[in-house]
Amino acid sequence: MSGDIEDTPQPLIAHLIELRNRLMWAIGGFMIAFIVCFMFAKQLFNVLVQPFIWAVGWSGIASRKIELIYTAPQEFFFTQVKIGMFGGLVLAFPLIAAQLYKFVAPGLYKNERSAFLPFLVASPILFMLGAALVYFFFTPMVMLFFLSMEQQGGNGEASIQLLPKVSEYLGLIMTLIFAFGLVFQLPVVTTLMARAGLVTSAGLADKRKYAIVAAFIAAAILTPPDPVSQIGLALPTILLYEIGIYCARFVERQRAQAKAGAAVGEAETAAPVTPDDKPAA
Repeated sequence: MSGDIEDTPQPLIAHLIELRNRLMWAIGGFMIAFIVCFMFAKQLFNVLVQPFIWAVGWSGIASRKIELIYTAPQEFFFTQVKIGMFGGLVLAFPLIAAQLYKFVAPGLYKNERSAFLPFLVASPILFMLGAALVYFFFTPMVMLFFLSMEQQGGNGEASIQLLPKVSEYLGLIMTLIFAFGLVFQLPVVTTLMARAGLVTSAGLADKRKYAIVAAFIAAAILTPPDPVSQIGLALPTILLYEIGIYCARFVERQRAQAKAGAAVGEAETAAPVTPDDKPAA
């Protein structure tokens, strides 16, 4: 076991210095990414408005103009700051995760490092899948739902149009992206907990009905008060919960196979070696 942990024990001050260096790299990377994203905040905001444009096209209102407003002088500026922070966090996440791993890795055994690395790679990929689902499908569907409430006017009726504020639209799409991105981490969290022995596939399966209720409650809290986004978040959450159960079963099968292989090896080592034939007299 002496070769499993490569680094020798270090005093507390050495760990604090290492933590400071890792934090400096992470914060520095975030600040650089924030500045870059803030410089291109308007272009990034136009990219985020694209789902609204798609929803207007799907609504079939040919005369509908794409308009967003801000009602306070500083509102759009702070919206650009939020875009810079949001984009900076996304761009800097690989660096932040790498610094976190480098700080924790010396205290892990080699087999623990090899088991941890796939999850470090899978986590941002799953987050981006959730964000892509929001951008290309759910945000247009949500905006289409809200656009359906418009009133064109005429025949004694007032014209009622949706004119989103830039800050509220950004808050909506950021909330959806973070909600779906976090939910898409469910298989990673479930697999890690199964590896640690905190949950079992049988226990997760038994709690399925509670998980379904919890999924709809979480969707009601994390998403706007409309049925499209709430159902749209709850259904993938339930599906990902089922994937988590499968991942837990896979971990359990691997653990059982490893134990069986170790038992066979111990039995072969303990068995006496006898010659097949007796020596000639």
